[in-house]
Amino acid sequence: MLLEYIVGGALVGAVVGATGVGGGSLMTPLLTLVFGLPAQVAVGTDLLFASITKLSGAIAHWRRGNVQWPITGWLALGSVPASLGTIAALRAWHPDAAQFAAFVRPALAAALLLTASSLLFRSQIQALGRRFTRMPAVAPAPSPTPARPLPTFVLGLVIGVMVTLTSVGAGAVGVVALLYLYPTLTAKRLVAVDIAHAIPLTLVAGLGHVALGTVNWPVLGALLVGSVPAIALGAFLADRLPEKALRVVLAAMLTLIGTRLVLV
Repeated sequence: MLLEYIVGGALVGAVVGATGVGGGSLMTPLLTLVFGLPAQVAVGTDLLFASITKLSGAIAHWRRGNVQWPITGWLALGSVPASLGTIAALRAWHPDAAQFAAFVRPALAAALLLTASSLLFRSQIQALGRRFTRMPAVAPAPSPTPARPLPTFVLGLVIGVMVTLTSVGAGAVGVVALLYLYPTLTAKRLVAVDIAHAIPLTLVAGLGHVALGTVNWPVLGALLVGSVPAIALGAFLADRLPEKALRVVLAAMLTLIGTRLVLV
């Protein structure tokens, strides 16, 4: 059975390496719909999986000076307390597997559909952000972009709750929201901020699920065995495949999965 999880981890890792998104969006539905894990165990396991797999990417971006720490800090200031509050609420509620599944499935479906939409309309969202902030559509300056504390903090709050409940939201949704708030940031800096912010958030949320007893450690190990080399393979393939086509295919997959969750 662990071999199946290794293969599943490899498939998700290849998608993440090729597109930069899709970790939680694909892993949690895979664990619930295909492998039949309870929803809360799938979410908790995926959160720790995400915190470990994103660490190397964050270190690489940090060494290249791509991480905009003020923006990252305001996101974490909202998301980490929101995650802790969500864990505390789950601990007080203490839902059984059926209750949690009934609650999280619609939330997960909504997050997946939102992620799919963000993949398809990323450029339009960036253009809207430029128009709203009255910034010209010119090449962004290499200097650090000033943080917008209040909207960034609020975005962190929303992502913190979303990620803790569903494990989805820190990737595509976070990047697209940052595109709107910071339309002059280069793509590599947007991704760097998102990855650096996702590590403390997913780690705190994942450890919260450890305290709740909703992490499957053998499954987590098998997923990591499959995903770590596959992420590198996906990154290699990304240079040889059209990015737009990859995003359209991923968006279609997420739409199908989200629809399936609604109908289950």
